[in-house]
Amino acid sequence: MGLVKEKLDAQKLRGGYYTPKEIAQFLCRWAIDEKTGKVLEPSCGDGNFVEEAILRFKELGIDDNGLKNRIKGIELIEEESLKAKLRAKELGVNSTTIVNSDFFHYLNSNGVDKYDVVLGNPPFIRYQSFPEEHRELAISMMQDLGLNPNKLTNIWVPFLVVSASLLTPKGKLAMVIPAELFQVKYAAETRVFLSNFFDRITIVTFKKLVFKNIQQEVVLLLCEKKTSKNKGIRTIECENLEDLNTIDFKAINGSNVKPIDHSTEKWTKYFLSEEEINLLKRLKNDKRIVPCSKILDVDVGLVTGRNEFFMLDETQVKEWELEKYTIPVVSKSNQIKGVTFSEKDFKENSKAGQSIHLFIPPNVDFDELPKECQKYIKYGESKGFHTGYKCRIRKRWYITPSLWSPDGFALRQVGDYPKLAVNETGASSTDTVHRARFKENVDSQLAAISFLNSLTFAFSEITGRSYGGGVMTFEPTEIEEIRIPVLKDLKIDFKKIDQLIRKREIEKVLDIVDQELLISKHGFTKEEVQKLRAIWRKLSQRRINRK
Repeated sequence: MGLVKEKLDAQKLRGGYYTPKEIAQFLCRWAIDEKTGKVLEPSCGDGNFVEEAILRFKELGIDDNGLKNRIKGIELIEEESLKAKLRAKELGVNSTTIVNSDFFHYLNSNGVDKYDVVLGNPPFIRYQSFPEEHRELAISMMQDLGLNPNKLTNIWVPFLVVSASLLTPKGKLAMVIPAELFQVKYAAETRVFLSNFFDRITIVTFKKLVFKNIQQEVVLLLCEKKTSKNKGIRTIECENLEDLNTIDFKAINGSNVKPIDHSTEKWTKYFLSEEEINLLKRLKNDKRIVPCSKILDVDVGLVTGRNEFFMLDETQVKEWELEKYTIPVVSKSNQIKGVTFSEKDFKENSKAGQSIHLFIPPNVDFDELPKECQKYIKYGESKGFHTGYKCRIRKRWYITPSLWSPDGFALRQVGDYPKLAVNETGASSTDTVHRARFKENVDSQLAAISFLNSLTFAFSEITGRSYGGGVMTFEPTEIEEIRIPVLKDLKIDFKKIDQLIRKREIEKVLDIVDQELLISKHGFTKEEVQKLRAIWRKLSQRRINRK
């Protein structure tokens, strides 16, 4: 955006990534009609939505006198609010109200008006950058609405919820919202609120990223508080911004609206057909499948505090003479090629120059350490590595905690598909790969094979989180939530599956495991398995195409 440095701090505070004209125009045209009275833009920036709202009213034949006091914009940054005022005046409208204030403080000080339309692009800043004085008031307002947001709540959430509460009984909300709404846990309560508050929700998504300079995937959230029929939720997917012009809401008025589940479940499933949604809903409670928590416990990998110091490659280990003082570690998903991680795998990764040797000296005071360790630690201190937060809060900054070696690894970040890998080494992993402990009496190889099936893959896509780059991410609890068929003895060669996975022949693997586990052992029909495979392909390709 060509911002000078002093403006970057303001942008960070405001979370301002200004809306493309095509989006502002589309939202105003959808939300504003002849019956629209008052319009609110709670975070109006330099006036994109204010301008488009004025143009929309004029398009409907409402003159300048009719526009008097119809539009209100609120903007935190004074310079931006002045720009918004100027844009309104340039369109011949002097009565547009632009307020230079924080949205939440403005409402708190001026009482609550009601609006026929609330629209805009709320700030996307993370909770860490949400100023405390604004956060406390925003959280308090959400609590007044019966919600209990946690400290991880990002600023767009209270903007969305509080804005919705300002609508008249037949009001409409039209906003640009991060795709996080679909899939993050901190937005679960918001999903329930929206599903109960609005009769119909339409979500417009894009196959390509539409905001320049950011990898944030956004959706357009169109909510109608009152509709007499076709209540529920629907998704409309566009290739790009130009496709917005092809959406004819009169033609699609009641089409593709699905019943909405008034629960905290993620909304990724609404990209599926109603038949596909019902299949997953039915199978979720099927006694033939269980959550992965029944077969394993998942935990984060170890946190070094400074990988640059603690993680060494083979050459560095030799140079510093630290062979006796390192342990093997998996540090990236692509280091796990198959469904097993062997000594051979570790050696190949090491020869390839990967930083997979974790420096771990004896857990004693510095003076008692071997000279080789003392020398390397002094080097680290000369670089200031010991001053980082994770290191300085330790009793001995050079000792990485939680060094246990797991039974297996679960991928934290997934490209094509998720997997479990049996750990045949003494290796641990950094926090880029999760560590797994299999439950007592669970065959680790059987578990790793059984994870590779169309049902589990389908459920993984609606359990994980995917952002703009196409990668799906899982927290440990999300891995444990993924559904897996109850383990059965299988006539499948583990080494053969391992080799096929290393060759990236996932379709062949699914054919083998689906037939043996889902169809032969559990009695799923071929049609059900085909539908589950199609669900996985549809959802995985949707996110992968965003790379």
